[in-house]
Amino acid sequence: MEQFELTADGLLLRPWRDADAPAVRDALRDPDIARWNPQGGPVDEASALLWVRRRADWSAGDHVSLAVATTADDELLGSVSLHQIRGENAGIGYWTVPAARGRGVASRSVDRLTRWAFDALRLHRVELCHAVANTASCRVAERAGYAAEGTLRESYRYGDGRRHDEHLHARLASDR
Repeated sequence: MEQFELTADGLLLRPWRDADAPAVRDALRDPDIARWNPQGGPVDEASALLWVRRRADWSAGDHVSLAVATTADDELLGSVSLHQIRGENAGIGYWTVPAARGRGVASRSVDRLTRWAFDALRLHRVELCHAVANTASCRVAERAGYAAEGTLRESYRYGDGRRHDEHLHARLASDR
C-alpha cells in the first residue's frame, strides 16, 4: 500500500518517521495510554523506534498507521490506525497525548481515516472496540459516528493485565 497524508481541521495525519520515536516513547509511558494500549514491556528508545518502524511499514496491506500532528508545527498529538484490514472490513484504534485530550483530536482523526478507508479502500465496515471503563473512548466513538452495537465480555487483556469487557462500535460505508 502506498503511503499518504490526510488533513482534518488543523490536523495532519501522516506516516510515522524515525524522528517520532522520542515523542512516542514519552506517549507510551503515559499511564492512560499504557493502560489502554499495552506494549508488553517497558518502553525505551529502542522499543519506541521499533514501534514507529513497524507502524510505518504498510507493505503487508493489513494495516495503515498514521501519526496525528498539528498542521502548524508538526507536533505529535497522537496515533490513528486501521488494523486487521481484511476484505471489506477493518478495525480502528487511536490514542492521544495528554496535552491533546479534550480537544476533539481523536474523534476528528478517527472520522477522517474512516472516510478515507471507505473511499480509497472501499471498506464496508470499520469496527472500534474499547474497554467499557474507558469512557473517553466511548465519547470518541460516538463523536466519530460509530454506532454502539454491544458489549464483548472479557474480550481483551489490557495493560493492567486483566481481561476487560469491551464496547463494540461500528461504522458502515452506508452510514455517512
